[in-house]
Amino acid sequence: MTNIPQTGQLAPDFTTPDQNDKPVSLADFSEWIVLYFYPKDDTPGCTTEAKDFTDLSPQFTALGAKIIGVSPDSGKAHCKFIDKHQLSITLLSDPEHQLIEAYGAWRLKKFMGKEYMGVARSTFLISPDKTIAYAWPNVKTKGHALAVLTKLQELAAV
Repeated sequence: MTNIPQTGQLAPDFTTPDQNDKPVSLADFSEWIVLYFYPKDDTPGCTTEAKDFTDLSPQFTALGAKIIGVSPDSGKAHCKFIDKHQLSITLLSDPEHQLIEAYGAWRLKKFMGKEYMGVARSTFLISPDKTIAYAWPNVKTKGHALAVLTKLQELAAV
């Protein structure tokens, strides 16, 4: 049911609007991409993750990487989220879940005994040749941005 891209596979292509409603495509990038999926702007876990990626963004940039977050939220909601927390990362809006589904992040979830479909927190490190260099299909926010940076440092040094 869920098709999560694996290490070595070509990254699923996309064109999706960013927080300013400007189309962003995988083809626009020639550098490393940290593509992370999260459920909702301005919720505790999602805020922690976005702030951690923002705090580490200079190190990611130094390694030639661009950080891109994706959620079903609107561009307007993304702008509020960015302004409220002084985020320096790009956020893509995917209300129809096309990009989210392409990366296998739209999954069955459970909360308080109820099952529902939603965004499973997950991250993909995409190499400059557009292949999946590493995938984290089930992310816990604490320490995740640092784990991604560490993996990027390891892979970019090769």
